[in-house]
Amino acid sequence: MEWTVLVSIVAAVSGIILGWTSRTRSVRQDLIQEAGADALQRADVDYIKRGVDDIRLEQRVQAQRVDVLAERVTRVEESAKQAHKRLDRKEEMGSV
Repeated sequence: MEWTVLVSIVAAVSGIILGWTSRTRSVRQDLIQEAGADALQRADVDYIKRGVDDIRLEQRVQAQRVDVLAERVTRVEESAKQAHKRLDRKEEMGSV
């Protein structure tokens, strides 16, 4: 009977130890998977941030181009207005 009790105790203790080690291993693997997923998510967010920064930079450059073009159009309009005035004066002088 002593052997039976001893074998039962050893079996119970070994079962507890095996269960605990497998649980510990499972927890570690879950942590590793979560860390990998977090790292991937951070990399994706960083990639998106860089893309947004690039878009903002392009938008600033485009805004500057539009400003330059608007200034040039204003100058051309003023020049055309002056040219029309000169033409009108020439026509008035020629028709008199």
